Amino acid sequence: MQLIGLTGGIAAGKSTIGSRLAALGAVRLDADVLAREAVAPGSPGLDRVVARFGAELLNADGSLDRAALGAVVFGDAAALADLNAIVHPEVRRLFAERVAAVTAADPEAIVVYEVPLLVETAARDEAWDLVVVAEADEDTRVERMVRLRGMTEADARQRIARQASDAARRAIADVVIDTSGSESDTLAQVDRLWKRLTAH
Repeated sequence: MQLIGLTGGIAAGKSTIGSRLAALGAVRLDADVLAREAVAPGSPGLDRVVARFGAELLNADGSLDRAALGAVVFGDAAALADLNAIVHPEVRRLFAERVAAVTAADPEAIVVYEVPLLVETAARDEAWDLVVVAEADEDTRVERMVRLRGMTEADARQRIARQASDAARRAIADVVIDTSGSESDTLAQVDRLWKRLTAH
């Protein structure tokens, strides 16, 4: 089994790379999806979030009101640290379960784990076989966020500024895929990476 960490800043093209690797045969896991599962109704993670932050953060159907929780922890470093202390271990547990299941089914599997905050969190210490970084210049990413997500340019630049720098991501990268060109150019780079991963 090969474990590939895939990261990159917001709108840097992680999903395009992850989708292509999955289409080529990789097993794709997404940290954002696991983070939602970690606080799904009935989960121990949600019970701990409610115990710490209050039942008023629940929707009528028992699911977590993520926007309300975001408003509580935004700008409150202690509250955010408490939330991360609940969610991150749950995400790690879910990730380990998925990897174990994949490996049991196919010991030769190539698992790609999309982790937006790989540099900023303990995920950087995972035993990666390879770390792949999606990279595009800031103006390209801002244009994507405005066009595809309806954000203002100011909001987009603020989101980028709050994340790790390109230099910090490049420092842990084994492979950098430049997504600032055409999609076909990006996919060609991913295809070359796949050849390298499967050449044994």
